[in-house]
Amino acid sequence: MRYDLDDLRLFRHIVAEGSITAGARRMHLSLPSASARVRSLEHHAGVALLVRGRRGVRPTPAGTTLARHARDVLAQTARLEGAVASYTRSPAAPLTLLAGGSAMHRLVPQALIPFLREHPDVDVTVSECRTPRTVRMLADGEADLGVVLDDEARDCGLDTEPLGDDSLVVIGQAGGILAGRTALTYREVAEHPLVGLDADSSLRRWIEKNLGPHAPVARYRTSVAGLSTLVALAAAGVGLAVVPRRALNPGQPLEVCDLQDPWARRHHLLAWGASARSSPVAAAALAGHLRRAAD
Repeated sequence: MRYDLDDLRLFRHIVAEGSITAGARRMHLSLPSASARVRSLEHHAGVALLVRGRRGVRPTPAGTTLARHARDVLAQTARLEGAVASYTRSPAAPLTLLAGGSAMHRLVPQALIPFLREHPDVDVTVSECRTPRTVRMLADGEADLGVVLDDEARDCGLDTEPLGDDSLVVIGQAGGILAGRTALTYREVAEHPLVGLDADSSLRRWIEKNLGPHAPVARYRTSVAGLSTLVALAAAGVGLAVVPRRALNPGQPLEVCDLQDPWARRHHLLAWGASARSSPVAAAALAGHLRRAAD
């Protein structure tokens, strides 16, 4: 026999409520209409599906079996409808998030994972970008959100909000030449062999821009692409490294010293672009995850 999906839904509601009247109400049907549908089900099944009493109804063994299979059929139908509907929806334009190398190390991944899980229909394009270029792209509507440095984004004309500390520290091998020190200047750091990020990285460029023409010439034993590798090299005693404090995991076996130079004290800002208005709900949700990741 063929089953009507609305009849199956009605029967499930009746069994769940223990009442034809209540089941009819949940389906927005009149009681006579609901009763007729149940009688039609029983007629086609050739067996009683409900035991009627003064206090309501309860399923017969056949009715229990029907209700159980109806649940599975309706669930499968919902999945089928969702799968087919996904081909008819116009895909939303992906959000564009820009951030410097420091934020890309931990902040951005920690925000993206829960956001993408909670918003399966929203895609995000993420790019590493220095603050000046990020500001230009946000102002031109080429990006939705950006994680920027306060010193470089001040008076940029964008909507911004504080996001978190991104100050720089010096790290070295536990028990090494930094042992017993709490702070030092970059000039002191440059007296020792260093390991650093690649020359075109946003952090390396930030450091070199702020050092000026009369800064000491540092010896870099090697340059690497990522902060994780840089921290590992410093921990192994290959050389000292200047990194954002937020790049360090609590409990890592390292010597950590504050960098005393004024330019080492930095803060991240969350900046909004003009294009964020085209997907305000999604952009606001991603911004919320960035705030929580920065805490």
